[in-house]
Amino acid sequence: MSNLNIPRIHVNIGQLHACRGPAILNTLLGSCVSACLFDKEAGVAGMNHILLVHNADMHHFDASTRYGIHAMEVLINDMMKLGARRNRLQAKAFGGGNVLEIANVGLTPGQRNVEFLLNFLHMENIPLLAYDFGGPWTRVINFHTDTYEVFVKKTQKKLRDETLTEEKKFCQEVEQSVDHEEGGEITLFDD
Repeated sequence: MSNLNIPRIHVNIGQLHACRGPAILNTLLGSCVSACLFDKEAGVAGMNHILLVHNADMHHFDASTRYGIHAMEVLINDMMKLGARRNRLQAKAFGGGNVLEIANVGLTPGQRNVEFLLNFLHMENIPLLAYDFGGPWTRVINFHTDTYEVFVKKTQKKLRDETLTEEKKFCQEVEQSVDHEEGGEITLFDD
């Protein structure tokens, strides 16, 4: 089948896509990570785009799949609805670049994302067949759901700067929403 006839689906930050049959799922990653999961026997594949590892703040953001655990579970559930079985899933994973210019003590955002993804796959016994993590660049990922091949292009500075701008903007929005939250009441319970 010619690649011209295969649908191309772009997966933005906080999005995911699962499908049966041929498609090319693509995304652009900076410090974010993507898991490309597939069940060869069922012919089902999917990709997500994880921005942050912490839990979703549903009071401020409706795209809870921007956050690690939720993004993985929703993708797996969507794939299972199409006939995949959790125990047959395999993975290829990408991203986690050190592209944000922020002072950091400890792990960078990209390293935290990679650590989360590796731990999740290990805990769920999902074999990681291929990966490309870290480095000072962004990546364009093209996942072919009919062959399970992933093509990675490390990007030039111009595209890297566009990705940095998008990620910084979202990180600032998250920080501002947390800074403006008012403290809630505390209720203590006795044993």
